[in-house]
Amino acid sequence: MIQTPKNIAIVGSGLVGSLLAIYLRKLGHQITVYDRRPDIRKVAFSGRSINLAMSDRGWNALREVGVEEVIKELGIPMDKRAIHLVGEPEYYQKYGKEKEAIWSISRGVLNRRMIDLAEEDGAIFRFEEKVWDIDLAEATIYTGESDKGKWDAYKHDIVFGCDGAFSRVRHKMQRRSRFDYSQDFIDVGYKELTIPANEDGTHKLDKYSFHIWPRGKFMFIAMPNLDGSFTCTLFLPFEGEISFENLTTKDEVKEFFNTYFPSISQIIEDVTLDFFKNPTSAMVTMKCFPWTYWNKVALVGDSAHAVVPFYGQGMNAGFEDIYELNKIIAKHGDDWETIFQTYQTERKPNADAIAELSYRNFMEMSSKTADANFILQKKIEKHFSLKHPEKWLPVYSRVTFSDRPYVEALALGDAQEEIMAHIMKMPNIEEIWNSEVVENKILDLISKSENL
Repeated sequence: MIQTPKNIAIVGSGLVGSLLAIYLRKLGHQITVYDRRPDIRKVAFSGRSINLAMSDRGWNALREVGVEEVIKELGIPMDKRAIHLVGEPEYYQKYGKEKEAIWSISRGVLNRRMIDLAEEDGAIFRFEEKVWDIDLAEATIYTGESDKGKWDAYKHDIVFGCDGAFSRVRHKMQRRSRFDYSQDFIDVGYKELTIPANEDGTHKLDKYSFHIWPRGKFMFIAMPNLDGSFTCTLFLPFEGEISFENLTTKDEVKEFFNTYFPSISQIIEDVTLDFFKNPTSAMVTMKCFPWTYWNKVALVGDSAHAVVPFYGQGMNAGFEDIYELNKIIAKHGDDWETIFQTYQTERKPNADAIAELSYRNFMEMSSKTADANFILQKKIEKHFSLKHPEKWLPVYSRVTFSDRPYVEALALGDAQEEIMAHIMKMPNIEEIWNSEVVENKILDLISKSENL
């Protein structure tokens, strides 16, 4: 169906806002993007960005509007995890089948390019223009300087809130009756650090791996950049014996890294420089409903469903929102009320599912990747999956390398976990893990499962 052009506002010029601008411009709408921040293309990066892990859902959304290949030039494919344990050689865990990989892309680099692409398509960006209020029924937004009491009013046909976990648009919607909202901060924070490139511009670690140093309740990760550096993130409790609150001096930071991450201490030129320069940031899961108000206002991405970053799906889920919204638009044309109702009804359960999966994956990354039983279990699952791909797709692959609904991945993952709990209790499982006995036992359990 062809839509009648609308005057549409997008609040937020981040990744989701800029991609939505590209989609809506290709449908012929007039697009104005408002952002309280300066133009990211004209400022230095903030030291508050975990590198992005682009996977199939994100690529699907980019492919649909013809920008996939342009964006792939900005990233590096990572086909495996590299696990770093203290006092042991690093080892690798393949993510999926041959040629399946997630892509490391700098958030700032990608955001700059996405804004360029949206502008090339005709979207107008208004930076340093903070939205203070919004009339939901009239789709009118008010920007300006609050302390001077001078607000400018901009009337639109539709407003999309793409302004993140602490969305101003959602804040206005929260004041309405029967609006459900919750936020849950985890007690782990994060801090960005950098491993510089070698003098010749090459990487100091394997560039095609997602590097993890799992240490139980905390961990360190590193993702490659095109310039030979790695963007690294330390995840650590805010309080407690081993925590950010107990790392207040340079000597304490050096001792901490020498004790728990000795291999990192050797390749970061001055770990204390980044540690004290960059902020310690919090992570939140945010859920709300409804996501829309009549046929006038809708939330997309983190403003509707912020998740912790441990499945690398925050951006991918936001991009999938847009991809699915576009399909709904194609079906319903100018019926924006039906478009919005269908959008929020279909996407909300999937947003809740990826929130749960993301929270669980922190435990897997920080603790289980170093656990012998977990490693064996994953080896059994992969062996069985290769022999019976129609019967078993690991939950990570279902989330990362497919476009099946997140709710399906969560339900099937739980069913698979129940089966593997039985398998791991089999006598001498370490010796018989790849035998027909184990294979037949899994097949038998699958046949008895109601969810597989």
